[in-house]
Amino acid sequence: MAVPKRKTSRSNTRHRRARWKATTPRLVPITVDGVVHRVPQRLVKAYERGLVRPEG
Repeated sequence: MAVPKRKTSRSNTRHRRARWKATTPRLVPITVDGVVHRVPQRLVKAYERGLVRPEG
């Protein structure tokens, strides 16, 4: 396992962490039981197979 040779400064640590941003999932319209729902693209197959129930 890699071990750092020296301590990382607080400024560098916070600068690195501040660059990460969460993104909103891309919503795709699908039809389930004749009703159109907007669901995340990665869950489309699960909705089509009935593994996940749409809300609303």
